[in-house]
Amino acid sequence: MSTTETRTIPWSWYADPAVLRVEHERIFRRYWQYVGRTDEVSEPGSFHTSRAGDIPVLLVRDRKDTLRAFLNVCRHRGSIVCKGSGKRETLQCPYHAWTYGLDGRLLAAPRSDREGGFDGEELGLLPLQLETWGPFVFVNPDSDAPPLSELLEDVPERIAAAGIDVDALRFLSRAESEYEANWKICAENFLECYHCPTAHPGFSAVMDVSPDAYLLETGSLRMTQHGPPRPEPRGTYDPTGEVERGQFHLLFPGTVVNVMPGRPNLSIGPIVPLGPERTYRFLDYFVAHDADDHWIEEMLAFDAQVGAEDRVLVERVQAGVRSGLLEEGRLMPQSEQLVAHFQALLIDALA
Repeated sequence: MSTTETRTIPWSWYADPAVLRVEHERIFRRYWQYVGRTDEVSEPGSFHTSRAGDIPVLLVRDRKDTLRAFLNVCRHRGSIVCKGSGKRETLQCPYHAWTYGLDGRLLAAPRSDREGGFDGEELGLLPLQLETWGPFVFVNPDSDAPPLSELLEDVPERIAAAGIDVDALRFLSRAESEYEANWKICAENFLECYHCPTAHPGFSAVMDVSPDAYLLETGSLRMTQHGPPRPEPRGTYDPTGEVERGQFHLLFPGTVVNVMPGRPNLSIGPIVPLGPERTYRFLDYFVAHDADDHWIEEMLAFDAQVGAEDRVLVERVQAGVRSGLLEEGRLMPQSEQLVAHFQALLIDALA
């Protein structure tokens, strides 16, 4: 790889509101993103709200037990229709009481019988593409987008080969966080363990992060890191169990899928831009039904410590790249090859 190929994207892209607007249009409105779990909308009439980039998403299970996704925006004046989660017979906007069926059809609009002026048949909630992988729900705002399988590639097979049946896992908890950093910095930090020996001593005491053991792979839209625990791991987390290797995937643009060595486990969640220099993340944690409570406590504490260390890292990077005197940085050709692949995908999507 030449010197030119190891240049980063311009650092101004991590703080420029105009760049984020284009990213929303050309990336977050065109790619599949994880938005929640099937158990959050398990019964007919249940709904759950989420977001895909800056797109408000409404998940609904209709009376025929069909899981649907809609733009969570009223067709009248643009109000958000639902907040949170719950169970409803219909979906009513709190602004002017326009009321929709669970299939998205407009059922009623006050005074429409005397004022008219619109065709109610054409004013249902805007549907979004929805697909699932096991209990994981993905949405794509682009009605012409390719199927979810093109994003997942062989990740489901890799998870299954590790001895994990995603349909047999139980949901444990959701961890939410916000960062004073651009979403790309959060993604790029996830995509390399070059920083692990320095910045994650606890993780590095458990996992073998040496270049010969901790392997990096790229697919089309998939970026993967995987490796074994140390022969004699140290620290508070016990990596022994049926799952022999850790695997950590990023599905472009920002869905992360993590499996730690040890007992059957998986965490999944999106990286969501809230602004040019602010990012929201959540991770849904899943474990086997018979997982030991003490091991669960260790696993969550271990992951929380890594997350706390990452918060410091990404916010320090954001403070540095916004300084303005340097135009770009450099990438290590091997250790940061996943970052280079991510940036290539980004440039291609924005072109």
